[in-house]
Amino acid sequence: MATRFRVGNGFDFHPLEAGRKLVLGGVEIEHDKGLRGHSDADVAAHALANAILGAIGAGDLGHHFPDNDPKYKNADSIALLSAVWKLTSDQGWRLGNADLTIFAEQPKLKPHLDAMRARLSNALNADQSRVNVKASSPEGLGALGRGEGMAAAAIVMLEAD
Repeated sequence: MATRFRVGNGFDFHPLEAGRKLVLGGVEIEHDKGLRGHSDADVAAHALANAILGAIGAGDLGHHFPDNDPKYKNADSIALLSAVWKLTSDQGWRLGNADLTIFAEQPKLKPHLDAMRARLSNALNADQSRVNVKASSPEGLGALGRGEGMAAAAIVMLEAD
């Protein structure tokens, strides 16, 4: 039997807000603002989860974990990503690879990328060589460049026999 493949992409963005912790890729990062959202608003974990859900044709994160459900208030997005991965792997899919880009003006994310990669790989029960995490600065352009928020984009390839 030939190997089957599926590809999905995901995108997420949240505004920054004083008084919240900043969590990206499951890693808490020192910053004067955090991302505003119903959960911990981890745009990296959200984009990756949405890419996986897209690949298996299962809607989006909001469908599975609605923002009007109090049980997801301040939810750990790595736990949500793990739940998405369980749904995916229970259908027989394994991770081919995932590629994730986080868009943020500040703080500089390079020192945190390896820790993010480790946390995300662990949530996906995957070898770190299958998960890539990188950061890009909007170079002062638009709302992201003014530091009003952060965004992330992800693409995944799933495979099954």
